[in-house]
This record gives sequence, C-alpha cells and structure tokens, in this order.
Amino acid sequence: MTIRLGVIMDAIESISVKKDSTLAMLVAARARGWQVFYMQQSDLYLDSGNAMGRARHLTAVSYDPHAWYRAEAPEVFELASFDVLLMRKDPPFDNEYIYTTYILDAAERQGVLVVNKPSSLRDCNEKIFATQFTNCTPPLLVSRNPGQLRDFLRQHHDVVMKPLDGMGGTMIFRVKRDDPNISVIIETLTAFGTRTIMAQQFIPEISEGDKRILLIDGEPIPYCLARVPASGETRGNLAAGGKGEARPLTDRDRWICNQVAPTLKAKQLLFVGLDVIGDYLTEINVTSPTCIREIDAAYATDIGGKLMDCIGNKLERK
Repeated sequence: MTIRLGVIMDAIESISVKKDSTLAMLVAARARGWQVFYMQQSDLYLDSGNAMGRARHLTAVSYDPHAWYRAEAPEVFELASFDVLLMRKDPPFDNEYIYTTYILDAAERQGVLVVNKPSSLRDCNEKIFATQFTNCTPPLLVSRNPGQLRDFLRQHHDVVMKPLDGMGGTMIFRVKRDDPNISVIIETLTAFGTRTIMAQQFIPEISEGDKRILLIDGEPIPYCLARVPASGETRGNLAAGGKGEARPLTDRDRWICNQVAPTLKAKQLLFVGLDVIGDYLTEINVTSPTCIREIDAAYATDIGGKLMDCIGNKLERK
C-alpha cells in the first residue's frame, strides 16, 4: 500500500532550496514512492469535529533551485485519509499554532500518525522543556520578576537572557553584572514584569559553537552541526550570522542524548533537535528542527531518509 503523507509547513514557494530540512523529508518520501501532499496552517479546519484540510498533491519534489516542486490544484481532504502528517510549521508558537495542534489532535484520534505528537508540541516549550533535565543544563532561572532576575545576575555575574518564544537568536541578550543597561533589558524582555523569560548562566564555550544534535525516535544522528558565532557575536544561530560546521558527536553529547531520549520516546517526539553548548543542554527543539541539509552535505547521512524509514516502520506496526 502506498503511504500518503501530508505536510503542514510555511509557503513552499518561499523556502531556501539549499537549506530547507522539510524539503529533504519530502524528497526522501517521494524516493520511497509515497504520495506527498502540501498544506499550510490556514488550510486546516474542523467541520463538525472532523479534521479537514485543503491540500495540494506534490507530483514532484527535488533540489533543483529553479523548479523544486510541482503541485496539482488544491483539493479538500479528510485528514484521516492520510497515513501520516508532518507538522513542520516554523515558530512563532502562538495561539494559531496551538489551534492547529487541536485540529491535529482530531486527526490523531481518527487514526493518523502525527509527527510530532500534537499534545507534546503544546506541552514542551522548547526552552522550558530542557529544564526537566537539570543534570544536563547550566544554572538557569525562569521568571518575570525583575528582582529575581537581578539576583540571578548578581549570583552568576555573566548571563544570557532570552524570551521563551523566540527563534533564530532574536531578542537574546548577554548581560554582565555591571551592565548599565540591565534595567532596560529586563524591562524590554519582560514587558515591565508581565512576560516570563529565561536567564541562563553564560557558557564561554559558545565561541566553539552552539551544537544542533538531531534525534529520530530518541536515537541521535552521530554528527551535529555546530553554529559558530560571527566575530563580535555571542549568538551561534545561522539566522544571526553564525557559521555551520558539521562535527561528530562527543561522548558528552551522547550522554546528554541518553538522558533525554526516554522522555522523548514517551512523549512521542519522533524528530527533535537538541541545542548543546560546551557540556550543557540549552534547548530542546520540537516544532520544526533544522540542519538536516548541512549535516547531510558533510557526512552523507540521509537524515530525511532515516526519518521516513522510522515513520514507515511505525505505520507497519499500527
């Protein structure tokens, strides 16, 4: 039986063909003879409790920078007509994202495998989720209280403060104890004490790279992508000008993966990206982890293919 895969993602016509991880998944699915359909968040809806979607059949996908996809006209489908749905919409993780997970919950109840599990997407904020693994993380504080944030800075001298819903390195501040701008930084990030943020002890090893480690059903890919900050920067994010360097995992990286993996499997988080700086876990990315293409280019890992094979095996066992 041919597997029918639906993907919910940002506008396919606007992706970076050279870097897009979702495209790697779609190419791998098509290579296995699967039928692939494309949707955006706005295409999903509930009709009397039935999960529905307006989808386009992708008759071709490739890495051709001039013609990376070919799609038929959109049609309306019951989401239950798909074997698997990939939720690959990039953050922000806002109310609309949450509403989408409710629709995907309904599809899941109707027998569809949803990657990643919708309820786990809601439960696992990518920054707070990491705090469950205190043996892996640096000292940190999650608070909106300016006094508590100042006390944390006084205790640890050099910290990073960041919003809980950011991506791509936006709104991340490195703050030292004598920084004259500390008040305005806290006011800006917390919106005058009304928005909860994270403060994290600064990890000097960021100069060696912020490593993205990808796991498929709890098993790490043996290579990571280290995002090395540009000169004068403390953020390694590629969107903030960082340079990606693919590297083998260290023993410490593997140990961190082993600590996290049982929880990922229990929450049915099939494709996850860990962010590791030095010896510390800093984030667990569950919404739309990236860096497939860069690691594949360096080590011929075929991460998209491994994910599709994992999905195929799960569908056979259903």
